[in-house]
Amino acid sequence: MTSSYGQYGLRGRAAAVTGATRGIGRAVARALADAGARVCVSARDPDEVRRTAEELDGVGLAGSVADPGHPEALTGLCLRTFGRLDVLVNNAATNRPYGPLMAADPDVWREAFTVNVEAPLRLVQCAWHGWMREHGGAVVNVCTEGAGHVGPGVGAYGTSKAALLHLTQQLAGELGPGVRVNSVSPGLVRTEMARFVWEPGEEEVAAGLPLGRIGEPRDVARAVLWLCSDEAEWITGADLLVDGGTRVRAAGTASRYHLPGA
Repeated sequence: MTSSYGQYGLRGRAAAVTGATRGIGRAVARALADAGARVCVSARDPDEVRRTAEELDGVGLAGSVADPGHPEALTGLCLRTFGRLDVLVNNAATNRPYGPLMAADPDVWREAFTVNVEAPLRLVQCAWHGWMREHGGAVVNVCTEGAGHVGPGVGAYGTSKAALLHLTQQLAGELGPGVRVNSVSPGLVRTEMARFVWEPGEEEVAAGLPLGRIGEPRDVARAVLWLCSDEAEWITGADLLVDGGTRVRAAGTASRYHLPGA
């Protein structure tokens, strides 16, 4: 990350990012800070929150977004410290329960929706009532490329993220024109949460993508930053796919074959 992000004009604005101490969330928080925003970070581990907040010259609040009081506490901290809340990035997520849905614990299934869907709604509500209704703002929800199709073991995660995608579009329609609400949908990114997917066969997975590599957190952070900035001022209700070409890879496979008459 470099200070070149100053071109996005976020100086003087304040942002809150959940799940912000590692992976995509940390990269997003770093990008927003490099663009001039004052950043309030949230995650479960108190030590990681403190370190991240110090590195970004911001503030932080440790806790789980599944706690109904956490969204209000987080937005309150941002408003007390910075006097405003212009940007909200809902990044915290869980991929549990992993496995076939017929074996899923209903309580763990419910937690997936609490973290991945309910918490983002609560945070948007708090940001809206605390600042954005009167002053405007931008919300970005981190969804997933997998929300558009099914896959083994990820039924709870994919279903909850599909719900978050719909929530994004519903909120965009309700909160305009002052508040823009968009989402980014990453493909396979090099994070701890996705380690079980990419680590066993990274080279093979990368070779199957049109862009030849799996994603890095900074790839997603750049997309989030753009959507948060005035560069995207006429965009709301959109989902920006950041997947290295995952959804179009079948065409690349076909093109390797010799076609008659070619």
